[in-house]
Amino acid sequence: MEQKDIYILGIESSCDETAASVVKNGRDVLSNIISSQISIHRKYGGVVPEIASRKHIEHIMPVIDAALEDAKVTLNRIDGVAVTYGPGLVGALLVGLSAAKALAWATGKPLLGVNHLEGHVFANFINDKNLEPPFLALVVSGGHTALLKVTGYNSFEMLGQTRDDAAGEAFDKIARVMGLPYPGGPEIEKLALEGNPKAIDFPRAMLDDPFQFSFSGMKSSVINYLHNEEQARRPVNRADVAASFQEAVTDVLVQKSVLAVKATGLKEIVLAGGVSANKTLQNKLAAAAKKAGARLVHPTKILCTDNAVMIACRGYYMYQAGVISPWDLNAVPALKLGYKSSGE
Repeated sequence: MEQKDIYILGIESSCDETAASVVKNGRDVLSNIISSQISIHRKYGGVVPEIASRKHIEHIMPVIDAALEDAKVTLNRIDGVAVTYGPGLVGALLVGLSAAKALAWATGKPLLGVNHLEGHVFANFINDKNLEPPFLALVVSGGHTALLKVTGYNSFEMLGQTRDDAAGEAFDKIARVMGLPYPGGPEIEKLALEGNPKAIDFPRAMLDDPFQFSFSGMKSSVINYLHNEEQARRPVNRADVAASFQEAVTDVLVQKSVLAVKATGLKEIVLAGGVSANKTLQNKLAAAAKKAGARLVHPTKILCTDNAVMIACRGYYMYQAGVISPWDLNAVPALKLGYKSSGE
């Protein structure tokens, strides 16, 4: 008997991108619409939550309509509506969640509330059609840095996470101190290409727990270096600072990922989150993984940043497992990563 194709509509509005996508059978992307607010927030040096929420309200329905049109499917053909309900900005989350609830209720389709960070992990299923659990996931974003053991499509085990700043947050803060435009991570990476990564020895925080991270001390060290050089009226090679800082951050991420691979015996590492687009991190981790007898999988650049493809993909596996969200599902701005679901 021929198996029925499953179409999932994904909706993402956790920060400053309004996105919608239709994905067939979990891995076949039929549409990917993203309306970005970067140009709006750049003049403020970061995302202004109230402005982000208002722009989401303006864009949410046109973006969803465009996703359905590009996919050449009607809303009635959709089997489930997947939406980010956390973590993120509460006002922004509520816009996407409200739209998803309305569409799911009106069509009688299941509502699938997705953890945004799990979505980032699932972006790798789009890029590598043969990827299957179990594998190790390194989630590196503006708000999170964590190592996860993905034991099944609906089960995750937290190995360790940051105790303070996330890696992406540190990138953004250093970029702001250096006067680079928002978003800071890509600007640091671009400037680092012109610098010497060995020029300045910034500290690597390797805590007692091999899977825990800390980037606040490293961030403070860079800020103190810049301040001391300015006070002494010595010229600062900004490219060297960017390259050395990036080298320190990626060293920590790579070393701890390799420790996790050796401890778990897993043979695949997947990168997830906005910082996964960093080429230095990709190259260093791929080489280290190979040396440790594992391989690296990472999303394409468009799927590293916030998007609805990853939300639809995650929603598909929830739908398959019967993990359906209740109608009173609310936005959870500080939603945690790593749990074992009842659907597994």
